[in-house]
Amino acid sequence: MVKILLVEDNEMNRDMLKRRLSRKGYEVSIAVDGAEGVEKTRSIMPDLILMDMSLPVMDGWEATRQIKADAKTGAIPVIALTAHAMAGDREKCLAAGCDDYDTKPVEFPRLLEKIEICLKKAPAP
Repeated sequence: MVKILLVEDNEMNRDMLKRRLSRKGYEVSIAVDGAEGVEKTRSIMPDLILMDMSLPVMDGWEATRQIKADAKTGAIPVIALTAHAMAGDREKCLAAGCDDYDTKPVEFPRLLEKIEICLKKAPAP
């Protein structure tokens, strides 16, 4: 079963995404801030990470940089989830190490497509 780590501080977004991804057959773990996201990435080694960029404790930008800088977790695909849809935001997410970018509110079919693409590109564990 494909493991996804969802790093999201908004409870409604977390619950909705966890429910919908679980129904699609993914095993979903949750982290509520960037620091917990980095810690859980190292402990559960997910196949993919959905990273909110506006998080408490440590933001998604820094959490992604730490995950990507670690030789053990650097190859795990990260999809940024952000309400920031301004010009340049996609580039900023990719520069932080994200493999893809999606905007909120989440359009679930589009997000699923991005998840599938990232999983196909990811090196086998």
